[in-house]
Amino acid sequence: QVQLVESGGGLVQAGGSLRLSCATPGRTFSSYAMGWFRQAPGKEREFVGAITWSDGTTYVADSMKGRFTISRDNAKNTAYLQMNSLKPEDTAVYYCAARRGTWSTVPEEYKYWGQGTQVTVSS
Repeated sequence: QVQLVESGGGLVQAGGSLRLSCATPGRTFSSYAMGWFRQAPGKEREFVGAITWSDGTTYVADSMKGRFTISRDNAKNTAYLQMNSLKPEDTAVYYCAARRGTWSTVPEEYKYWGQGTQVTVSS
């Protein structure tokens, strides 16, 4: 059973920062890719970015590049989504997800999902 445990969401003012964590208790993800997605009310799930666990290669969607960064801590089996200069339109439930091999922008290609964490950015 692969378990992804998210934390770090909350309420923040526009321009502020949050760091989301995605922990994988008791498991290493050396052969996996970890993706981050978000879903706002009434909208489809949107790809935010991803990291290839084995070498730490990251990708962030163009619309969030320069504000969001992705990293991982091997010792803690945890991936991070650092979000800076947050905007009200970043308000959504954020999810981490994992799949074997390389990352994908398609949610359906991820097998394992975290429970989601709410991020609310006030204007």
